[in-house]
Amino acid sequence: MRHSLPSLAANAGLAALAFAALAFAAPRAEAQTVTLGGTTISHKGLVGVGRIPAAERDKFGETFGSLSGLAVDLRTWRRSADGIYTGTFYAQPDRGITRSGAATNYTPRTHRLDVSFVPAPNGAVQQIQLGLSLADTKKLTESNGTPLTSLDPATTTAGLGTRTGFPVLPQASTGRLALDPEGLVLLPDGSFFLCDEYGPYLYRFSAAGVLLGAIRPPEALIPKRGGRDSFSADNPAAGQPSPSPSEPTTGRENNQGFEGLAASPDGRTLYALMQSATRQDGGAGGSSLRRYARLLAYDIANPAAPTLKGEWILPLPLYTQSGVQQVASVGDLTVLNSRQFLVLARDGNGRGSSSTASLYRAVLVYDLTGATNIAGTAFDTAATPVAPNGVLAPAVSPATSAVLINLNDTAELVKFGLNNSSSSNSNTLAEKWESLTLAPALDPTAPDDFFLFVGNDNDFSTTDGFQDGAAFRASLSTDSMILVYRLTLGARLINISSRALTGADGDAHFAGFVVSGARAKTFVVRGIGPGLAAFGVPGTLPDPVLQIFDANNRLVLANDNWNQGSLVADLRAATAFVGGFALPEGSKDAAVLVALDPGAYTVQIADVSGRSGVSLAEVYELP
Repeated sequence: MRHSLPSLAANAGLAALAFAALAFAAPRAEAQTVTLGGTTISHKGLVGVGRIPAAERDKFGETFGSLSGLAVDLRTWRRSADGIYTGTFYAQPDRGITRSGAATNYTPRTHRLDVSFVPAPNGAVQQIQLGLSLADTKKLTESNGTPLTSLDPATTTAGLGTRTGFPVLPQASTGRLALDPEGLVLLPDGSFFLCDEYGPYLYRFSAAGVLLGAIRPPEALIPKRGGRDSFSADNPAAGQPSPSPSEPTTGRENNQGFEGLAASPDGRTLYALMQSATRQDGGAGGSSLRRYARLLAYDIANPAAPTLKGEWILPLPLYTQSGVQQVASVGDLTVLNSRQFLVLARDGNGRGSSSTASLYRAVLVYDLTGATNIAGTAFDTAATPVAPNGVLAPAVSPATSAVLINLNDTAELVKFGLNNSSSSNSNTLAEKWESLTLAPALDPTAPDDFFLFVGNDNDFSTTDGFQDGAAFRASLSTDSMILVYRLTLGARLINISSRALTGADGDAHFAGFVVSGARAKTFVVRGIGPGLAAFGVPGTLPDPVLQIFDANNRLVLANDNWNQGSLVADLRAATAFVGGFALPEGSKDAAVLVALDPGAYTVQIADVSGRSGVSLAEVYELP
């Protein structure tokens, strides 16, 4: 993961906006806290709103559409001396409009947004704290240049696309690969992963939007009709037959595939969350029984060869509508650490729905402590449901959860003139909230604060639309909107260091530290020997080897020579960022850039050949 230095450049226009925001004198809400798995997270309230007009069009002249996925490029994220933030976001629309219930030949794409942000913790009259400017759009294609399509996969064998090096893929009757994208994850090299509802699959694309790979999940998630793969979501194009039966017998429900996608802070693990339970896990019983959704974890240390390493059950929230128990649907997720996640969940009410007053919209904290990892078990086959008829199998322990943010909180909404009301207007929250992304506040007075950006899917609802070669007119215009909340995720360690005469074995140099808070944190950890000579230190350790152990004495990471490996450029930049002195090029000092979950750790330094000398252990935390 790359980190960016805060920019010191001021912007007079944004500074004026910041002053105007502070002039709105609504009372500031007290922080709300959630403690789960021994970790406390604070929610400090809604601090900003941004909009993209419903009629906005991209560079291809087509309607901008939804925020089904959202990701901040942390390499670009900066805070000026005036407290003004700028950066780049990537937004993922889904499959576009449907005409008479049919998906169209809209080409899936990804948008790049230039962002400016001036927090208004006390609220503001105008909803302009988050400036959102559409900077670019790239369409998604195969390696031969053939565009992907949003058309519903064919119900015949034509719906099963074959490509060399890929699993069987959802394919439209036109022969183009069919994609209904939702979540979005950026990788350091500019490539990115998308999650999909049709498969449900996970796809990797190059920075230019070219398909590089596809992950087929366990068979329990693959939609089957008549015992065969059948990727149709029952939204056939004109002239194409509907699937029979309408819903798959097993696997994901129609339009209920992978909805949430996020990566671990170190970028080595990809997490994908289903929108609801599979058909065999209660989904066949209707919306009131599809509670037990699956969260999957893939090792993507080598993105070209991902491997499934974890799978858990997340019980989705319950709410009551018209006296009937219902299950909220997943909107998105973001990762705090290897056992804790923020998950956006919602009902189907809001502007654009027949019922505009939502009964449930929330961001929850989920904790996997004690949850059963079912990856590679019989539960990965459709023949062994994990929750038959919506009742969780006794052998499976699910994740636990607690509500952190109630998006329907009137006191927060009115600070910015928003509402959750049965009398719909342009300030009524939309029906679908489907994207999350997290960025550090970079605030020296609150080093562990983050901003959580929550976006809606407006379903391309505009009275002035254009898509797939034709104009369209929806019954109302619903802007794409992002709500910004401020969170505190725990205390921050700035730096520790220890100097010692170091020998072999039991005379190794040891230093301990604890990572606190909720989110995994990124550190520069160094074991320095030869690099101390520049400071006049005699008798330095000739060739240090650095090892990091967790509380269970398991080796987390080791390094011999700091300037070997794929992250050298990132390590140099991170070291300069935290104020560490530069190591000589080609020196035998040891150093790593590593993301660590909350917990206790020990750094051990010894010489590679068992020699003795003075060494320095350093641990720096990056914001």
